[in-house]
Amino acid sequence: MATSANPTRDDFAAMLDEQLGGADDGGFEGRVVKGTVTSIENGMAHIDVGLKSEGRVDLKEFMRGEDEHGLEVGSEVEVFVDRIENADGEAMLSRDRARREAAWDKLESEFGEGKRVEGRIFGRVKGGFTVDLDGAVAFLPGS
Repeated sequence: MATSANPTRDDFAAMLDEQLGGADDGGFEGRVVKGTVTSIENGMAHIDVGLKSEGRVDLKEFMRGEDEHGLEVGSEVEVFVDRIENADGEAMLSRDRARREAAWDKLESEFGEGKRVEGRIFGRVKGGFTVDLDGAVAFLPGS
């Protein structure tokens, strides 16, 4: 990397990333990835998704739907990577967000194929209802 006598802010950021091991997240951030549960303690599942550090997910996020059948050490799960690293150096992961992403992908696919979808009405709002479509929330007009 060529540096000048007066480095710019971008030059400094690049040098810092290089020195600290790089900021390359391998394309993980903002995506759903598979991870392995390495331990379960204090109401949290520790999950390794292949980053520098593990992330933690509250066990409550695994208590709905298909996840109810038990989470064990060694289980493979899909999680959404919110951030590669928080202030404590841990990956920020979410099972709920991964479930919503999967639901939207399924809805997109079914819409493209012209299929009918089923949902569960869980609330009434002005002009209609709110519907749960396997994790995705939608509005159903009343008329």
